[in-house]
Amino acid sequence: MQKRIRNFSIIAHIDHGKSTLADRLISECGAITDREMSDQVMDTMDIEKERGITIKAQSVRLNYEKDGEIYTLNLIDTPGHVDFSYEVSRSLASSEGALLVVDASQGVEAQTIANVYIALDNDLELIPVINKIDLPAADAERVKEEIESTIGLECDNAIETSAKEGIGIKELLDAIVDRIPPPNGDEKAPTKALIYDSWFDSYLGSLALVRVIDGEIKKGQEVLVMGTGKKHEVLSLTYPHPIKPIPTNSLKTGEIGIVSLGLKSVEDLQVGDTITDAKNPTQEPVEGFEEAKSFVFAGLYPIETDKFEDLREALKKLKLNDASLSFEPETSAALGFGFRVGFLGMLHMEVVKERLEREFNLDLIATAPTVIYKVVQTDGEVIEIHNPSELPPVNKIDKILEPYVKATILTPSEYLGNVITLVNDKRGIQDKMEYLTPERVLLEYSIPMNEIVMDFYDKLKSVTKGYASFDYEMSEYREGDLVKLDIRVAGEIVDALSIIVPASKAQSRGREFVKTMKELVPRQLFEVAIQASVGNKIIARETVKSMGKNVTAKCYGGDISRKRKLLEKQKAGKKRMKAIGKVQLPQEAFLTVLKID
Repeated sequence: MQKRIRNFSIIAHIDHGKSTLADRLISECGAITDREMSDQVMDTMDIEKERGITIKAQSVRLNYEKDGEIYTLNLIDTPGHVDFSYEVSRSLASSEGALLVVDASQGVEAQTIANVYIALDNDLELIPVINKIDLPAADAERVKEEIESTIGLECDNAIETSAKEGIGIKELLDAIVDRIPPPNGDEKAPTKALIYDSWFDSYLGSLALVRVIDGEIKKGQEVLVMGTGKKHEVLSLTYPHPIKPIPTNSLKTGEIGIVSLGLKSVEDLQVGDTITDAKNPTQEPVEGFEEAKSFVFAGLYPIETDKFEDLREALKKLKLNDASLSFEPETSAALGFGFRVGFLGMLHMEVVKERLEREFNLDLIATAPTVIYKVVQTDGEVIEIHNPSELPPVNKIDKILEPYVKATILTPSEYLGNVITLVNDKRGIQDKMEYLTPERVLLEYSIPMNEIVMDFYDKLKSVTKGYASFDYEMSEYREGDLVKLDIRVAGEIVDALSIIVPASKAQSRGREFVKTMKELVPRQLFEVAIQASVGNKIIARETVKSMGKNVTAKCYGGDISRKRKLLEKQKAGKKRMKAIGKVQLPQEAFLTVLKID
């Protein structure tokens, strides 16, 4: 049985046809009837289908007949975006092979390279698949050369397919059976299974999608989750299926299945953890387990302040399906009660905010995303800063360390100048530049993470007309010349608008900020000063002129002194209003932080 199992993942950049190819493989193996079939059948969220991206790794068990033998193919569909690379690494660790899917018209992209390196680290058998060969701009031979020069993977036996038209699917399934090795675990060893995905089901509780490395898991068995040290009974076991999971009494070596332990929280089943037998545990857990870390933090506040508890409940429910989400309550003088939420990256933040608004019917304001800074204080203590308002007074700061990322950018050579200008503007330091072909260039840079969490990806796409691709990974902390930029409205600091910026950019950012804010702050019956400051030093100022109210309208005829008397009275009243006036800021004001550069 074990020698007829094939576990494989699909590696591809966003929009290279990964989900469509998965659909084709499923329908070719007859796992789903034509009536049940839909586009992107393995993407279960509306947001995945609308954006055409995969956010959660999904699996399906397929049966395929070749030469009179029935083979079990376990397909693991992995996310393609950099934010979810930890899920990708766990999915690849549970496979023996991977399909490297590359668009025949676009060629190799940065995220593809990053995931290929993860696959090579796990010693996977890679099958190059040139997809979308039906497109007019397709050039399969050029793409094969690119894969060979960039990744060093032989492409003589690459499979050419069109998932949309169904071309080459049979050949691909045969190649999976012939070229991907069967799992090599020990059936008689103690139970050892890797959790590579977990989610919450409202009826069954927390579910773990596992790959059995050694031994087997049986229904009713008492198992130990090694990361938490807790013991649980196996209540049910099923094989994954997009429409209806298939029940089973045991999962044997090399198999993939869903384990139900009746738990109330996904935190007890972390991705990358190991499940073993409670009475006869394995000696070593599966290597590489580490908790997914949040890199980007932002404040989320309900526009209607009485919806704070609703937001708390919504975040708790979302965390049941997304263990990488972290949140803690915080208050802001400007926005009231809300939460500081940790995300894996900017796409993760967008997805979470959109899901909260859609699925839980909330209207939210998100503050500018920030990264984790380390502050070395004058007394030698090192503290972590998640929020600009946590920064200690300037006289207590010895130095501020900011996180850097190692960025990989692939761009057509005609846009190279634009890309270098953009990255230099973002304080990037070039580590490597290599021409893969005369038309395509690979760039490697060290860039402060603060510079890429805002709108770097959008700007990169616009300066390269959408042709560049981008991937990054955390590298190290380095000392930076950073200051806190505060925005004051009518003399008061608006804490939700504070950001940490390089000292060299503080002046220009401050000017641009107050200029934009001037257009957004509604006019009051008194003048409103909008100022940008670093510490107590004001570096930029704009004034929102007061609204004119015609107090002399009721005076008809008579002496001019009557009108003057009314105008003097109004002037004195405006002074008083200025002293006690409170300015209402519109929601757009908090979003301007994201657009200032």
